[in-house]
Amino acid sequence: MKKNLQVVNFALLLGLASFMFVGCQTKTSSEDKTSKDASDGLNENGTFPVAYIDTDSLLRQYGLAIDLQEELLKKEEKSRTDFNEQAKKLQTQVAEFQRKVQNNGFLSRQRAEQEQRNLAARDQELQNLNAKLSQELMLEQEGLNRQLRDTLTNYLTELNADGRYKLILSNTLGDNVLLSAPGINITQEVADALNKRYEISKSKNTSAK
Repeated sequence: MKKNLQVVNFALLLGLASFMFVGCQTKTSSEDKTSKDASDGLNENGTFPVAYIDTDSLLRQYGLAIDLQEELLKKEEKSRTDFNEQAKKLQTQVAEFQRKVQNNGFLSRQRAEQEQRNLAARDQELQNLNAKLSQELMLEQEGLNRQLRDTLTNYLTELNADGRYKLILSNTLGDNVLLSAPGINITQEVADALNKRYEISKSKNTSAK
């Protein structure tokens, strides 16, 4: 009989594929200027055309991600507690059944077999409940993943409205970016902007209540 719910790994949030933005590159009539831009590796506004976000660091800083993680953990703890309480009741019933069998406490063999079938059915119900609760938590995690991904993607789309970046990468545990020039890591800039928006949103929601 399974007693423990599947642990939801929230840290996998935003273990996403790269975000790509393909912008329109302005053509200039000056070949010298085009050559200079290519050698510098910078856009006309002085930014690198490629950037990356350290998603692990972003998750640790972003208020929405922190609050969603806490909310999900509370639901997981409640589900685990409810399941364990029911599992404990079944264990007590099984122990009582075994005691009665050892002490010939049943009036007939048929009564003992019926009780055994009832306990087996209850055990199957608990296994089904365990699977159901785990599935619900997994689906909720996927929903929160989508919410965070959409929030980040929407902000990056606005940030890149001027076409400053041709590619924005997601760097998780340092797997994708081993070395970069200063200014390519925009994690802090994105975290600060997202937190500012989140605080404004929370204030509005609090005022509306």
